[in-house]
Amino acid sequence: MKVTLYYAPLACSLVPYVTLTEAGSDFDVHVVNFARQEHVSAQFLKLNPKHRVPVLTIDGVALTENVAIQIWVARNFPQARLLPTDAMQEAQAISLLAWCASGIHPTLTPHARPERYCDLPGSEESVKRCAQALMLENFAIADECLAGREWFFDHFTAVDAYFYWCFRRGRQFRPDVTRFANCERHFQQMEQRPSVRKLLDYEAGLLAAMKKSA
Repeated sequence: MKVTLYYAPLACSLVPYVTLTEAGSDFDVHVVNFARQEHVSAQFLKLNPKHRVPVLTIDGVALTENVAIQIWVARNFPQARLLPTDAMQEAQAISLLAWCASGIHPTLTPHARPERYCDLPGSEESVKRCAQALMLENFAIADECLAGREWFFDHFTAVDAYFYWCFRRGRQFRPDVTRFANCERHFQQMEQRPSVRKLLDYEAGLLAAMKKSA
């Protein structure tokens, strides 16, 4: 089985990089350079007309959307326990993955690309302010979920990988997250996992190479 991850640094393609690594998958990485508009190239649009990463190809068949990708990884590498085995807990984990994708993630992009959300001149700061309020509301919910817990379930799952990216991306916009002690603890634990350390080293090298070639 040939698995290739279409990946862009800082983007949510971090999530399958981490879970594929946790699963011990032998996968290739195809870097998509957004600065060079590679995500809207004819070649990439054939894989994903939504012009987004991640895309996972399995023997040439493209799979998009992080929730679907995480379920595929979990079911094809069951020994990694990336989803709970209990049916109800598995459903709850998929619910949390969907929340990361459709609840938290949409509050992050407006910080970086406010012009996509309102075309009124001078509206950018208002868009960012509203997005941040929604983002922090979601972080408060996550903080309650993580109270007294190391992970979202009784062991590491794909949910932890996806929320790690969400919280990491949110922190990069420099909000005050000091009140989310449980989220911060989870973030620090994630950064000590070998899979995440591997990702961070890879990302740092890639960003340095991209900066040098720009």
